[in-house]
Amino acid sequence: MEIVRLGLLLLHLLGFSVLLGGLISQARQQNKQVTGLVRGGAGLAVVTGLALVGVIEANGGAVDTAKIGVKLGISVVILALAVRTSRRDKISTGLWIILLALSIGDVSVALFWSPAHGSY
Repeated sequence: MEIVRLGLLLLHLLGFSVLLGGLISQARQQNKQVTGLVRGGAGLAVVTGLALVGVIEANGGAVDTAKIGVKLGISVVILALAVRTSRRDKISTGLWIILLALSIGDVSVALFWSPAHGSY
């Protein structure tokens, strides 16, 4: 089951990497849009995040439900915005900044809220 957990974790991280990469790659472009990469990365991050929680709980591991709730809330907002605007030819710079800020915020919650890696 550890291999499944690590595989899901890898896919979860790749989902956020694709999401952030898809957004950051448009930083210098005049017309920004929600590409398939942004939408797909957001969807992959949500689905694998939920699966990760299920696998951890199935193995008897402890899950910080408040942290997961905050991350899920942010991720669902990102996914909803991405899906809703993915068919537009362009989005406003303000919406692009919101998507980028929410994505960075979600990663920050994962990293700084009771990190699983321990403290140094």
